[in-house]
Amino acid sequence: MIHPTAIIDPKAEIDDSVEVGAYSIIKNNVRIGKGSVIGSHVSIDPFVTIGEDCQIFQYASVGATPQDLKFRGEETYLKIGRGTVIREFATINRGTAGGGGITEVGEDNFLMAYTHVAHDCKTGKRVILANNATLAGHVTIGDYATIGGLVAIHQFVRIGDFAYVGGKSAVVKDIPPYVIAAGDRAHLKGLNSVGMQRGGISPETVSALKKVYRIVFRIGLTLNEAVERLKAEVDPLPEVANFINFVKTSSRGLTR
Repeated sequence: MIHPTAIIDPKAEIDDSVEVGAYSIIKNNVRIGKGSVIGSHVSIDPFVTIGEDCQIFQYASVGATPQDLKFRGEETYLKIGRGTVIREFATINRGTAGGGGITEVGEDNFLMAYTHVAHDCKTGKRVILANNATLAGHVTIGDYATIGGLVAIHQFVRIGDFAYVGGKSAVVKDIPPYVIAAGDRAHLKGLNSVGMQRGGISPETVSALKKVYRIVFRIGLTLNEAVERLKAEVDPLPEVANFINFVKTSSRGLTR
């Protein structure tokens, strides 16, 4: 059902099952998949694709132009994955030509009230952003990561899979997968064992990752020395390989 006060551009492609609330504005070149619900007073700007079964609550701003002084009106995009929930007053910007041209919010994300996802950010599946979490441009967040309330993440930072960032943290360096980080500036607090268990990671894998964490962060080795010890002493599980690849490819430096 589309409320009669909603304003929808004729060039928008909206599945017949989509609900649109009162006074919402949906502009041209927007696509919305079946089963999605758009609340009242939502603004959806051009070049936005919203997957199936999403929920967007009142007063959210979806797909506005980037807050980037280099942006010159080029055609860029925002893609929101299936099953994502976007709560009140959240803001998500499109990409920029210099950053790949697209912002991507993954499947089954939960963006709470007042969260901000800036241009060219990418989030994996089942990511949670708690109230007022703020992502600067070009931030990448892995699968099953949780970002606490009032967290500010610097541009170009990466957050690994299953990472947990505590509330009111300021994050200026990459946070590896499977860890807990918190503080201003954020520093590591240990492994996110509870989050991994809830996500179905086996006890054997969690045990291996504990060894990984100790070798990399607790015994004073250089990163290259730590990686060589990991290869020699820890079972080559997919999660271990993911951790090693993450730390080896960090360009901003690692949170420790």
